[in-house]
Amino acid sequence: MDGGVVTFIIAILIVAVLVFVAILLTGKRTHHFNIEAYQTRFLAIENKLNKENPATFVTTILEADKLLDKAMVEMGLSGKTMGERLKHANGKFEDINAVWRAHKLRNAIAHESDLEIGYKQALNALAIYKKALKDLGAI
Repeated sequence: MDGGVVTFIIAILIVAVLVFVAILLTGKRTHHFNIEAYQTRFLAIENKLNKENPATFVTTILEADKLLDKAMVEMGLSGKTMGERLKHANGKFEDINAVWRAHKLRNAIAHESDLEIGYKQALNALAIYKKALKDLGAI
């Protein structure tokens, strides 16, 4: 083979490798969750909710919020708090406003000692957390 042709082929290969590396570095990064572990944990939270025991309304919301936050941290969303991570969750959730509502309910539970939560409210919050975990690909 002629020296010029070999040089041309090598140059094309180098450019192709550089383009491939650039695509890998700038492409959408996805995180692979241990889906079975998240599903098991969320099912345990759902099973704790007991219509006859109002204390479970609070604990299930707190636990579901914590599980969603764990998934967000695992994904590498930036922020020191879940609220900060939600601010950086652009496009991660189908209904970010619902996730915010559920998280604000969690904050109200944590900071207001006399707050009363109803069964339907807890059930709705759990549905939001479940959908959020699905949106992230954790369950």
